Amino acid sequence: MRILIINGPNLDILGKREPEIYGTMSLWDIENRLKEKFSNVKIEFYQSNSEGPIIDALHRALDGVTDGVVLNPGAFTHYSYAIRDAVAALKVPVIELHLSNVHAREEFRRESVIAPACKGVIAGFGVRGYELAVEYILNQS
Repeated sequence: MRILIINGPNLDILGKREPEIYGTMSLWDIENRLKEKFSNVKIEFYQSNSEGPIIDALHRALDGVTDGVVLNPGAFTHYSYAIRDAVAALKVPVIELHLSNVHAREEFRRESVIAPACKGVIAGFGVRGYELAVEYILNQS
C-alpha cells in the first residue's frame, strides 16, 4: 500500500506559524509520526509553496503506484482550479485535509474549489486528521 501526502503553501513552517491554530508539531514531526504509526505503509510526503509542483506531484499519482492521496492544499484550497482539475483526473481516492476547522474561521476559508473533486474532506482535528485520512484510504482497499 502506498499513500502520497501532499502539503501546500506555508505548511513547511508548521510549529512556528500560528501554533494556537495549527499546533506545535512541525511537518517533519507529522511525517515521522505517520510513518511510525503506519509502518506497514509506504508513505511519501511532499510539500511545496508553489502551485505547479503540487500539480506535478498529483500527476505522478496517475501512474498507478499510489493507492490514495491526502492533500492539504493550504490557501490553494480557495482558488486553485488547476489543482482541482489535477485531483479530478486521479482514479484513486483523494482526501482534502485541513488542520484547523476552516468553517469556524474567516469566511474566505469556508469555500473549497478542490473539495468537489475529492472523496471527502477532513477538517479541524489537527494532526489527527492526517491519521484519519490514511486510515480511510487503507480501509478502501
